[in-house]
Amino acid sequence: MVGLLIVDKDKTSRRMLADLLIEEGYDVTVTSSAAQALYDILKKSAQVVLLGEEFDDLAAADLIPLLKQCKKDLSIILVSGEVPLPMMRKVRKEGIFYHALRPLGAEGREEIRQAVRCALASLSNCHASH
Repeated sequence: MVGLLIVDKDKTSRRMLADLLIEEGYDVTVTSSAAQALYDILKKSAQVVLLGEEFDDLAAADLIPLLKQCKKDLSIILVSGEVPLPMMRKVRKEGIFYHALRPLGAEGREEIRQAVRCALASLSNCHASH
Protein backbone atom coordinates (compact mmCIF):
# COMPACT_ATOMS: atom_id res chain seq x y z
CA MET A 1 0.00 0.00 0.00
CA VAL A 2 1.26 3.46 -0.86
CA GLY A 3 1.76 5.57 2.22
CA LEU A 4 1.54 9.28 2.75
CA LEU A 5 3.75 10.99 5.30
CA ILE A 6 2.95 14.41 6.74
CA VAL A 7 5.91 16.22 8.31
CA ASP A 8 5.15 19.54 10.00
CA LYS A 9 5.87 21.11 13.38
CA ASP A 10 2.39 22.69 13.40
CA LYS A 11 0.10 20.17 15.12
CA THR A 12 -3.10 21.80 13.81
CA SER A 13 -1.81 21.70 10.23
CA ARG A 14 -0.72 18.05 10.58
CA ARG A 15 -4.12 17.06 11.93
CA MET A 16 -6.05 18.96 9.24
CA LEU A 17 -3.99 17.40 6.42
CA ALA A 18 -4.19 13.93 7.98
CA ASP A 19 -7.97 14.16 8.41
CA LEU A 20 -8.37 15.36 4.83
CA LEU A 21 -6.27 12.55 3.37
CA ILE A 22 -7.62 9.78 5.62
CA GLU A 23 -11.09 10.86 4.47
CA GLU A 24 -9.85 10.22 0.91
CA GLY A 25 -8.91 6.67 1.91
CA TYR A 26 -5.12 7.03 2.14
CA ASP A 27 -2.80 5.37 4.67
CA VAL A 28 -1.37 8.41 6.49
CA THR A 29 1.48 8.78 9.00
CA VAL A 30 2.22 12.09 10.73
CA THR A 31 5.31 13.38 12.51
CA SER A 32 6.98 16.61 13.55
CA SER A 33 10.41 14.95 13.62
CA ALA A 34 12.91 15.01 10.77
CA ALA A 35 14.54 11.84 12.14
CA GLN A 36 11.19 10.02 12.20
CA ALA A 37 10.47 11.22 8.65
CA LEU A 38 13.79 9.78 7.42
CA TYR A 39 13.06 6.50 9.20
CA ASP A 40 9.57 6.27 7.71
CA ILE A 41 10.95 6.88 4.23
CA LEU A 42 13.79 4.38 4.58
CA LYS A 43 11.97 1.59 6.42
CA LYS A 44 8.29 2.00 5.69
CA SER A 45 6.02 2.65 2.76
CA ALA A 46 6.09 6.45 2.53
CA GLN A 47 5.94 7.29 -1.17
CA VAL A 48 4.50 10.81 -0.96
CA VAL A 49 5.57 13.34 1.66
CA LEU A 50 3.60 16.47 2.52
CA LEU A 51 6.23 18.71 4.02
CA GLY A 52 5.60 21.79 6.15
CA GLU A 53 7.98 24.71 6.24
CA GLU A 54 9.81 23.77 9.41
CA PHE A 55 10.37 20.95 11.93
CA ASP A 56 13.09 20.19 14.47
CA ASP A 57 14.55 23.67 13.78
CA LEU A 58 15.25 22.62 10.18
CA ALA A 59 13.85 24.39 7.16
CA ALA A 60 12.14 22.28 4.50
CA ALA A 61 14.81 23.31 1.99
CA ASP A 62 17.46 21.68 4.20
CA LEU A 63 15.56 18.40 4.56
CA ILE A 64 14.46 17.91 0.94
CA PRO A 65 17.92 16.84 -0.35
CA LEU A 66 18.21 14.27 2.46
CA LEU A 67 14.77 12.87 1.73
CA LYS A 68 15.60 12.57 -1.98
CA GLN A 69 18.86 10.77 -1.15
CA CYS A 70 16.89 8.23 0.91
CA LYS A 71 14.40 7.55 -1.88
CA LYS A 72 15.06 9.02 -5.31
CA ASP A 73 11.50 8.64 -6.61
CA LEU A 74 9.88 10.15 -3.51
CA SER A 75 7.21 12.73 -4.33
CA ILE A 76 7.47 15.75 -2.04
CA ILE A 77 4.62 18.24 -1.78
CA LEU A 78 5.70 21.38 0.04
CA VAL A 79 2.76 22.82 2.01
CA SER A 80 3.65 26.28 3.26
CA GLY A 81 2.85 29.93 3.37
CA GLU A 82 4.37 32.37 0.93
CA VAL A 83 7.93 31.32 0.09
CA PRO A 84 10.59 33.82 -1.03
CA LEU A 85 11.57 33.30 -4.68
CA PRO A 86 15.22 32.26 -3.98
CA MET A 87 13.95 29.58 -1.57
CA MET A 88 11.34 28.41 -4.10
CA ARG A 89 14.03 28.07 -6.77
CA LYS A 90 16.17 26.04 -4.37
CA VAL A 91 13.41 23.58 -3.42
CA ARG A 92 12.35 23.18 -7.05
CA LYS A 93 15.95 22.43 -7.99
CA GLU A 94 16.06 19.82 -5.21
CA GLY A 95 13.12 18.08 -6.85
CA ILE A 96 9.87 18.82 -5.07
CA PHE A 97 6.81 17.53 -6.87
CA TYR A 98 4.53 20.47 -6.03
CA HIS A 99 4.20 23.55 -3.84
CA ALA A 100 0.82 24.28 -2.27
CA LEU A 101 -0.14 27.11 0.03
CA ARG A 102 -1.55 26.05 3.38
CA PRO A 103 -5.19 25.18 2.67
CA LEU A 104 -7.52 27.71 4.24
CA GLY A 105 -10.83 26.81 2.62
CA ALA A 106 -12.50 24.19 0.47
CA GLU A 107 -10.52 25.32 -2.59
CA GLY A 108 -7.21 24.88 -0.75
CA ARG A 109 -8.18 21.42 0.49
CA GLU A 110 -9.13 20.41 -3.06
CA GLU A 111 -5.71 21.61 -4.27
CA ILE A 112 -4.04 19.27 -1.73
CA ARG A 113 -6.26 16.35 -2.82
CA GLN A 114 -5.38 16.97 -6.48
CA ALA A 115 -1.65 17.32 -5.75
CA VAL A 116 -1.64 13.99 -3.87
CA ARG A 117 -3.60 12.25 -6.64
CA CYS A 118 -1.16 13.57 -9.26
CA ALA A 119 1.85 12.55 -7.17
CA LEU A 120 0.47 9.02 -6.80
CA ALA A 121 -0.37 8.82 -10.51
CA SER A 122 3.15 9.91 -11.42
CA LEU A 123 4.56 7.22 -9.12
CA SER A 124 2.53 4.46 -10.74
CA ASN A 125 3.54 5.72 -14.19
CA CYS A 126 7.15 5.78 -13.05
CA HIS A 127 7.01 2.22 -11.66
CA ALA A 128 5.14 0.91 -14.71
CA SER A 129 7.89 2.13 -17.02
CA HIS A 130 10.68 0.40 -15.08
